[in-house]
Parts: sequence; C-alpha cells; structure tokens
Amino acid sequence: MAKWRKPTADTVYSAEDIEARLKDELPHWYLEDGWIRRKYKTSGWKATLMVVNTVGHLAEAAWHHPDLNVSYAFVVVKLSNHAAKGVTDKDFELARKIEEVVMWRPGAEAGAALEGTPDDPRFKYLKYD
Repeated sequence: MAKWRKPTADTVYSAEDIEARLKDELPHWYLEDGWIRRKYKTSGWKATLMVVNTVGHLAEAAWHHPDLNVSYAFVVVKLSNHAAKGVTDKDFELARKIEEVVMWRPGAEAGAALEGTPDDPRFKYLKYD
C-alpha cells in the first residue's frame, strides 16, 4: 500500500497509476472516463436496493460520495474525487471498503458461525465473482 502513497489524500493519480493500482488492489474495478468503476450484478430489484443502501451507508460514513447507475439487476458504482477533479486515495479507500462489505460471504470463512446465504436460487441475491 505504501508504494502508492501520494503527498495528500487529494492528489490525483495518472491513468497509468490508476490502472496499475486497480490491478493490484481491486481487480474487479476498472477505469473509464476518469472514474474507477465496479458493476455489481444482483438477482433483482430487492437485491439491487440492498447494494445501493450498503454503498450509501459507507459513502455517507466516509463523507465521500460515488455516482451510482442503478438498474433492475445491477448497480454500477463510479468513484472520482469531484473537488480534486480525478481519482485520489479517497476513491481507492472507499472502493476497498465497498468491495469488502458488498462481497462479504460469511459462509466462505473456515469455522465461521454465520453460514451465509444458502446456495439456492430462491435465496441468492448477489452474483459473487
């Protein structure tokens, strides 16, 4: 992580640095039109709203707000620091937290007390990578 540190949290990264950092830290995210983005596929509207609310909570707690494209079975999260006019450490930090929380699978952890969502189409709400 330290190798990516910039002088301030609002220092804008170059496209080359963003691509390299995404590859290392957030492989399901991509750079497009000056934003780092991630598409979360869901099983339908109810699941989409759960993802939107999760992202909303994390963004508000961080005081750093993404743009969202919301549809019936997916949510696209777009991060760019509006004040800095580019992608900064704030975007990477929020993206990591969103990824950690939205993609959390308790049943995948060895010895976990929480079993996680059953592997049954009736209960699946998120399409995990």
